[in-house]
Amino acid sequence: MDKREIIASIPRISNADSDNFFLLAGPCVVESRECLEEVAAEAVAVTSRLGIPYVFKASYRKANRSSRNSFTGIGDIKALELLAQTGEKFGIPLVTDIHSAAEAAMAAEYVDILQIPAFLCRQSDILEAAAATGKVVNIKKGQFLAPESMKLAAEKVIECDNERVMLTDRGTMFGYGDLVVDFRGIPTMQKSGLPVVMDITHSLQQPNRGEVTGGRPDMIETIARAAVAVGVDGLFIETHPDPSVAKSDGANMLKLSLLEPLLTKLVKLRKAIL
Repeated sequence: MDKREIIASIPRISNADSDNFFLLAGPCVVESRECLEEVAAEAVAVTSRLGIPYVFKASYRKANRSSRNSFTGIGDIKALELLAQTGEKFGIPLVTDIHSAAEAAMAAEYVDILQIPAFLCRQSDILEAAAATGKVVNIKKGQFLAPESMKLAAEKVIECDNERVMLTDRGTMFGYGDLVVDFRGIPTMQKSGLPVVMDITHSLQQPNRGEVTGGRPDMIETIARAAVAVGVDGLFIETHPDPSVAKSDGANMLKLSLLEPLLTKLVKLRKAIL
């Protein structure tokens, strides 16, 4: 199965025959029905106009928080049900994170893509459990791993008879409180033949700077343009109507009103390099 077939196999995916990059986008975490639907409505409208294959993203729970005081979620099943209802209402596929092998089967009942967080990308039991669901598995590259190592993570899923795998870069640790994006990683991971995604917003986090992670949202367009210029297959962008009040990762999210102008520029750039 080649990477175009992997993307086309996602249920309810739109514009699968487009030459555009595909997009995984939505709020960091499920906060409320209203937030999910506001983001989904705008993202669907924009991607439809621009011909971008689109998957709605939101985590049903945030397990990898630095502080025990950080928001983690509204309850697993409640959040997954809200996600599923959003997907049904807007006719869009869904992606969410899982944090343990036991969560794979549970989340797979509600979403189309299971995402493996970067810190967990080497955990064989989680990868194998995700593979067993038959869902597409998006593996984020650990901030501590070389791009070449992600081939081994992908093989753990493929060897469980699931070829539907994507790889995502989200930056590499640069000291204790910053990340850097090495764009050589995109073509390196593309040698696997799998779709490769650039996680724009998480790459701009500034972790370990207190109880709440910081970020550089002013650099979102810079990272996105560079990723498209080197031929990335997909983009991952967390977006929120008002990042200043978001319950998780607000410091590095894109304000929803800026999604259309950003994607418009990126589609033009994509066409220019084809």
